[in-house]
Amino acid sequence: MRHKKAGWKLGRNTAHRRALLRNLVTSLILEERVETTLPKAKAMRPQVERMITLGKRGDLSARRHAASYLMTGEAVTKLFDTVAPRFGDRNGGYLRIVRVAWQRGDGADKALVELLGSEAVQEEKRQKRAEARAKRAAEVKKAMEEAETKGGAGTPDASEPDAGGEAKE
Repeated sequence: MRHKKAGWKLGRNTAHRRALLRNLVTSLILEERVETTLPKAKAMRPQVERMITLGKRGDLSARRHAASYLMTGEAVTKLFDTVAPRFGDRNGGYLRIVRVAWQRGDGADKALVELLGSEAVQEEKRQKRAEARAKRAAEVKKAMEEAETKGGAGTPDASEPDAGGEAKE
């Protein structure tokens, strides 16, 4: 029986589970939205809440604790500069876990984990992608029109060989 045993084992040994959670927390802080399985999402929630609380503290000791857990310096910087100040007046509950679908291979529940208030960031990313897509489409259209105008003559020259391979005279 697992009475008084908190946490999730996730079918991994201790080192693998710790590395998995560190990677998930780092990715969530950098991207502000991660899709994973439901047990992994529930297992990473306390870790993310702890990191954001460290970010809200904001002193050197908290920064060093966060740096020892998170995988990149970029994640630490983003945590202390942008993510933690967003939750300054909030006491916990920094995440939203939404069940999305089932995993195709094994039928596991998939979940979308996002930081609260990340809607503006996600909308900004969506706008950038749409602009890039429109720009790419315009470039392709322009290239096709240029190719059409260059090859638009369509009539063979007298000096070019015909289908038989001989030049016309």
